[in-house]
Amino acid sequence: MTHDHDLVLRPTEAQTAAALALLPGRTGGDLVVESLRSLGATTVFGLPGQHALGLFDAVGRSDLRLVGLRTENNAAFAADAYGRLTGEAAPLLLSTGPGALMALPALAEAAAASAPVLAISSQVPTPGLGGGRRGHLHELRDQAASFREVVKSVHTARTPSQIPSVIAEAWESALTAPHGPVWVEIPEDVLRAETLIPQVTGVDATPHESAPRPELTALAAHWLSKAERPVIIAGGGVVRADASGKLRQLAERLNAPVVTTFGGKGAFPWTHPLSLQSWLEDRHMTDFLEDADVLLVVGSGLGELSSNYHTFFPTGRVVQIEADLGKLESNHPALGIHADARLALQALLETVEPRQDDAAPERVRALLAAIAERLAPQDVALEQQLLASIRAALPPRSPSFWDMTILSYWAWSAFDAKHPNTMHSAQGAGGLGYAFPAALGACVAEPGTPVLAVSGDGGAMYSVSDLATARQHDLDVTWLIVDDGGYGILREYMTDSFGRATATELTRPDFVALAESFGVPAATTSPETLKDDLEKALAAPGPSVLVLPATLRMFAPTHV
Repeated sequence: MTHDHDLVLRPTEAQTAAALALLPGRTGGDLVVESLRSLGATTVFGLPGQHALGLFDAVGRSDLRLVGLRTENNAAFAADAYGRLTGEAAPLLLSTGPGALMALPALAEAAAASAPVLAISSQVPTPGLGGGRRGHLHELRDQAASFREVVKSVHTARTPSQIPSVIAEAWESALTAPHGPVWVEIPEDVLRAETLIPQVTGVDATPHESAPRPELTALAAHWLSKAERPVIIAGGGVVRADASGKLRQLAERLNAPVVTTFGGKGAFPWTHPLSLQSWLEDRHMTDFLEDADVLLVVGSGLGELSSNYHTFFPTGRVVQIEADLGKLESNHPALGIHADARLALQALLETVEPRQDDAAPERVRALLAAIAERLAPQDVALEQQLLASIRAALPPRSPSFWDMTILSYWAWSAFDAKHPNTMHSAQGAGGLGYAFPAALGACVAEPGTPVLAVSGDGGAMYSVSDLATARQHDLDVTWLIVDDGGYGILREYMTDSFGRATATELTRPDFVALAESFGVPAATTSPETLKDDLEKALAAPGPSVLVLPATLRMFAPTHV
């Protein structure tokens, strides 16, 4: 008789041979690399530092592709974009202390945007851990504490034997919904130490899926089926869950209008008869959403930007589907369903009853017409023209990355992303310098696809060093820099609030000459020539820069 506890998994002949092949000179760094390769990683981002040299040496002896950017923060932005586009946990290799801390702003953006980044940092040698203050270079009293409130989870390896399990645990955490950045920390001596542990050949790190509870989806389906004016708000969770198709099926079955948040751009077709597009910063839209008797919110916490700066107060029932437990009912009372968007939408599709509502498309047309009528007298034709030119020049499936600049603020509301997961911005955490390094990560993720980055001149100064990275790797990125001589959006905010602007005017370089000094083709463009210039730049292989001298303005806010 055989009992369950008598069953053991027998290694294959190949695994046994690998276990017996104890390669001389293998180190803790090799265990990191082998664990990443076993999990399917092919590319890593980062730049070396003293305590991480053992890890970078192992990468250099492996078949991993290392993309080294010029600052840690930019490397983290690139990893963020790579993770968003591939759905993989993008490894980010960092050194101790200053190098690690330099990545904090980008990891904060990854956390806000639920981007899977696997940050692996070195640490001072083991005797210096625990706050002993031994005076090691780059020493921090508790390095992990600096990241604990930013990343999704923190993982530490203190011996070589712990490395494969720690890497697998972190990988699983990064890719379990809600996705996010995770932090792994390994001391320098552990990375350098020779190991007798056999080559890592099998690591299990299967992300957990969060399925909805059936009693919740049954009640939600009943409410939606009987609703008179249902509306759907689709957030970034729909894009990350690859649930756009299910969203469209549900909207059409319910005849429910759909508005996408700025993080959910592309989740619903822009020109669909039920599409409210993304005009969340508009009082007409706010009123429309408040009038819904049942509001289905999928993959959004209805935060500041998605609620017209917290001026949105639903009057009907709210159903909120969200993978991040902390966001359920965080802003409004709701029937909260803690689940992956794809699984929850599938459950609703299986139980909801079709609704007939021939008036829904007309209500959508009337709302969009009212928004256009509000914008018409505001003298914003230039901004609308620029977005139209970019949309016409950019191939439909090319990714675009937008920094915190006025044209990007317009794009959040007015740009047609065409497809899910093709438009990304730094509106999660709101830091400067995101667009260009993120676009470089996208180029690595989708080689052969032209990628667009859009920055203001202020944000561009955060990233100019990585023109060298674009040239070194011949990445197919076109960088559009809108040069208005300063921090344009802050200039506008301060002038509106205080009657004058302070510290917003900037001395900046000749961006065309600067790009050319890196060997990157560059030119000045204009609103009239932007479409043609962009088409040429995007069609040419390798990196390019276009500089658009223009002072733009925002549409009038409706939340003040």
